[in-house]
Formats: sequence, structure tokens, C-alpha cells
Amino acid sequence: MNDRLSDIPHTPTTDRETDWITTSITADLLRGALDLERTAHGVLPHRLPARARAQCADGQLAMAEAQPSGVRLVFRTRATVVELDALRTKNAYRGAPPRPDGVYDLLVDGRPARQASVTGGNVLLMDMTTGAAETLPGPVGTVRFSGLPGHAKDVEIWLPYNEVTELVALRTDAPVEPRPDGGRRKWVHHGSSVSHGSDAASPSTTWPALAGSLGGVELTNLGLSGSALLDPFTARTLRDLPADLISVKIGINLVNTDLMRLRAFGPAVHGFLDTVREGHPTTPLLVVSPILCPIHEDTPGPSAPDFSDLSAGRLRFRAAGDPAERAGGKLTLNVVRDELARIVKQRAADDPNLHYLDGRDLYGEADFAELPLPDQLHPDAATHRRIGERFAALAFGPGGPFATVR
Repeated sequence: MNDRLSDIPHTPTTDRETDWITTSITADLLRGALDLERTAHGVLPHRLPARARAQCADGQLAMAEAQPSGVRLVFRTRATVVELDALRTKNAYRGAPPRPDGVYDLLVDGRPARQASVTGGNVLLMDMTTGAAETLPGPVGTVRFSGLPGHAKDVEIWLPYNEVTELVALRTDAPVEPRPDGGRRKWVHHGSSVSHGSDAASPSTTWPALAGSLGGVELTNLGLSGSALLDPFTARTLRDLPADLISVKIGINLVNTDLMRLRAFGPAVHGFLDTVREGHPTTPLLVVSPILCPIHEDTPGPSAPDFSDLSAGRLRFRAAGDPAERAGGKLTLNVVRDELARIVKQRAADDPNLHYLDGRDLYGEADFAELPLPDQLHPDAATHRRIGERFAALAFGPGGPFATVR
């Protein structure tokens, strides 16, 4: 059964056998989720609403939107011990070593305090050579944070960005209450796997999470790995969300899926922006083009996996297109950037709150020379930090489109 977040009640109860206080995991304790689905074990946060999910049967999108990038439990408490029961679904690849466990970040009064991972859980075992996948079931695990200060404090538990996470139970040794939002501006961001988090060190250190922290805003991250494809249901989701600031990072997935030609791309961008503007006619809206990705700067997609080092745990990608195909309308990153810049310039004549940011200002040639993309597509942890800091300076800093005073 699917429940809209606002419809799920908050009902703390006490477990007399252990003197723990068990608090139902409800909408008022969650930030960054748009929908909760009740499961046999607990609740599953979603980052797209049920209506949007019903309009696309793509397995990649289903996995991406159910991985809780940017989703966090947020509450006030005097508890010194916090336990969270969760059932994860972790990805694995046949023939490759196990991937690292997802990380839970604990923040106390806005500052990093602890990290942990959950054990057990399901494994989604994928065969990259055939595309076949099977789910191996496993048990619920527990994340435990102890030794916390006993004074009243704000606690945030950021869920792993790379594991589908069913939330089963929240236990504390003192009562929990929802934390008011504090009046911070709401920033909604949409993008690809780079925005989703691949391969950041932890959920609170993805580049959007870092940028949001530096900008002092409340983040809703709609970075959808492999799925930033100008889908109309995603545009309607952005349209209908409360937002003071909106950014959309467009391009890399359209190239590496080889989904669209130039003739379709321009009108699709216009349509996407038109839909967002239906709900947010004057909200600052920032269009961000792709960061540097050398394999696709001038070579079309699709991206193809390179299995040569898979047994050592290294999966790389290459561009499978032909540069000559640009003449037939195939997209490359440079083609995408030129078209996005043209569209934003055209629309900004009548929309002064529409802005453009070249993704190479976040990560460009000099950055690639210093911090190359390990798999040719995705940034590492250090690069996430650099992108987040640069985005914060360019967007939230003085004169930026998201600055409080421009």
C-alpha cells in the first residue's frame, strides 16, 4: 500500500521489556522523501510520488528513486543511544568482489558525529554481461549510535544513497519529537548519478548535500542515477513540490543512453522547463550542463561497460558511438551544452529568474587532470567535495542565482 507522507500518523510507543522508546517512522521525522510505501517490514521511502512511478516501468528508474539519496531522519531528543532497524537491498555484480556497504551518517546539531553500516539485508545480484538480475533475500539489520550527549539536540540520520532502504524501527533511550524546519529555504535539485551520489564517501557528502549545507538550505535531492532523461513525470514532480530554489542538471544521461537526437532535445528541454514554470513561475531556476566527461565530450553514446578489470572490482566505461554521427543529430556533451546555453539565453529574455551554469565550471579539464573520473563517468569522494564547494560558491555565493541578496 502507498501512503502519502502527510497521511501517515506519528505514534510513539514504549517497549516495557527493554525500556527503549520505539517511535514509528513517519512523515514528520523524514526529510527528502516524497512518498512512503508500507511494506511487510516497515516503510520504504520513495523520491518520486506513486503517480510518477506508475508511468514508467524501467527497472533502473525504480531502483534509483527508491535509493534514498538525501533522505534523512530528523528529530530532537535527549537520547544517548539511537538504534535503527533497516532492511537494505544492496547491489552486487556477478564475477566482481563485493561492493562496500552503504554508510549511515549521524549528524548532531548539524555536525558530523558518527558513521555506521547495517548488516544482513537483500542482495540484488546483477550479471553485467547478460543484464540478468536476481534478488537474494536476507535479514533485517540494526544501526546503533551510542555515547551521544544527553542534552536536548537535533539529530539527523542520513540514509545510504546507494542502498534501497526499508525502515523498520527507531529506538531511543529518551523521547523523540519532530524537529521544526527552522524556516530555511527549500532547494530542489534534479540530476543524474553524479547528483545521486556516485561515488561519494557517504550520504551527507554527496555534492548536493555538501552544497546544501554550505548554502544553509533544506535539500530535496532528485538526482536519479541513469534517469535524468527529461521525463514529463519528473518535471511534474518538480512543478508540484514546495521549492524556493530549483536546479536541473541535464545532459549526461541523454548522451550515455543514446536516448534522443538534437531535433527532439531542444523541444524536450523547453517542455520540461515549461512544466516546472507552471508551478514555480518566478522561483530562481538554474539549468546546469554536464561536468566534463572526456569520453563523451565529442563522441556520442551509448556508454558501454568495459569488463576487462571487473574481477578486480573495477568497472569502467567507454563511448560506443562514432563522432561522425553528430552530423545525423546524435548528442555529445558539447552539443548539449551549446543547446542548453542557447535555450536558457532565449528564455531568459522573458524569464529573469532563469539562469545557466556550465558544468565545466564545477569540474573541468584542469580538475580531470588532477582528479580523473575513476570509471570515466563518475566522480570520487574528493571530486564530490570540490563540485559541492564550487556549486555553493557559484550558486549561493554573492551575486549567484541562489544568493539571498542578488
